Parts: sequence; C-alpha cells; structure tokens
Amino acid sequence: MMNTKPFICCSSSSSQNNVKVIINGAAKEIGRAAVIAVTKARGMELAAAVDSNFVGLDIGQVCDMEEPLEIPIINDLTMVLGSISQSKATGVVIDFTDPSTVYDNVKQATAFGMNSVVYVPRIKQETVMALSMLCEKASTGCLVAPTLSIGSILLQQAAISASFHYTNVEIVESRANPLDFPTQDAVQIANNLSNLGQLYNKDDISSDIPARGQVLGEDGVRVHSLVLPGLPSSTSVYFSRPGEVYTLKHDITDVQCLMPGLILAIRKVVRLKNLVYGLEKFL
Repeated sequence: MMNTKPFICCSSSSSQNNVKVIINGAAKEIGRAAVIAVTKARGMELAAAVDSNFVGLDIGQVCDMEEPLEIPIINDLTMVLGSISQSKATGVVIDFTDPSTVYDNVKQATAFGMNSVVYVPRIKQETVMALSMLCEKASTGCLVAPTLSIGSILLQQAAISASFHYTNVEIVESRANPLDFPTQDAVQIANNLSNLGQLYNKDDISSDIPARGQVLGEDGVRVHSLVLPGLPSSTSVYFSRPGEVYTLKHDITDVQCLMPGLILAIRKVVRLKNLVYGLEKFL
C-alpha cells in the first residue's frame, strides 16, 4: 500500500543540520533530475516533492531510482511547508512551476520562514520586482535564476569581455522543439551586450529585412533562432572584424548539466536575506 504521509526524511540517520529541500515541480524532467542530485549532495536532503502529476506515487519510483525514497508526491505546498516548518530545520523551496504561480509559491515559502530558488523560464520582470519587495520586507532570501547552467553563464561573461574588442556581433541559437523565441539565454546575452554603451553592426544596411533576424535591445544585437528535430540546445555568439571571426558556443545535451548550478544555488540561498537575480552573482 502506498505511503501517503506528507513527507518522510530520506534517512533516519540524516543530520539535523542538513538543509531540507522541497522541490515544487518534482515530476517535471528537471524536477526528477533535481531529486536525484539533492539526494546525492552533501549537507542537504530531499524533504518533499510537490506536483500536480503522479500524486501519491513515491518520487523515487517516478525518478526510476533503485529504491523508493518513501516520499510521496503531494499536491499541496502549504501542507508540506507547515510540516517542515515544525521541525525548525533550514528549508529551501525549489520552484520549477510557471510564471503564473511563482509569486504565490515564494510568498508561501516566505511566510513559513523558508528561502526559495526560482528557475521559471519567462518569468516577468514585474514579478521579479514584486518578489524583491516581498523578500526585502520579510528579510528572506530568494535566488531567481534565468539559467542554472554554469556553462551558459561563462559564455555570457566571455561575450561581455569580447564586446569591448569587437563591434560586429550576432547570436545564433538552436533548439529541437518549438519554444518562445528568442530564448531567455539569447535575450540575456543581448541585454548584457546592449548595456555596455557599445554600438554594434552599424554598417548593416539590411536592418529592415526579416530574414536578417530579430534585433534585441537598442544597440543592434541580432538573434537568429533555428528549430530542427535532433538539434542540441545550442547558443553561439559570433564576433567579427575584418579578417577575423571570434565564436563562443555552448551546447546543452542533457538536463543533468543544470544540476551543479542548482546545488550551488541551494548552498548560497540559505545565507541570503533578500532577492538576488542571477546565479552568476555567486560564480
């Protein structure tokens, strides 16, 4: 018979000092990867799995782990937060949900004295501002991460360095499935480059031709998005000047690549008393 307790710690011998991690969106692909990563990480343990899918099933079985974790999926974040808060342990809520629910989720976590890591693509800036004011008032930490990929962050940092030496730049990204384009990664790179006071591609006379790609920002950074089955998730930034092309490229082939960034985010967010936007602040 399936265990239906709100949560059970993974091990009776777990240290009381371990960070208790609640994964909201645990049945998603990234949520399942996060479950495995958290159970293997030192100093933290999976305390609860929240999702509207596979409710009642053991999250270990949903993640195809060798043994069940005795942690059933719950579709009630408030119940989970209430149960864990009674233990007086340090708790962190990982939010993999969607832009329409993230504010209420963080608000609930804050009410129970828990910090949050938010990885929700397409979260609106007004939501981030509202969360910032909420966390400031409550002196509670929240890390909003547009990306959890350390490689993606390193590419962004390298692009900023290169932008001081080149005045021609274009971004080319590829994905296997249709999404909202340009992606958050491309938008982030273009915004970073547009905030440096540089003017790019000033000799491009075909600025009104749709085939030349979308211009992001006010400084002429173009983005071209490819959608073809079988392509890896890839982002390339091309810089050039006469006689030279400098290319930065980052490929993602598996969601596992996001897990080192997630574990870093959990370790850092427990010390915060406000909202921080961007995992790059801790690299």
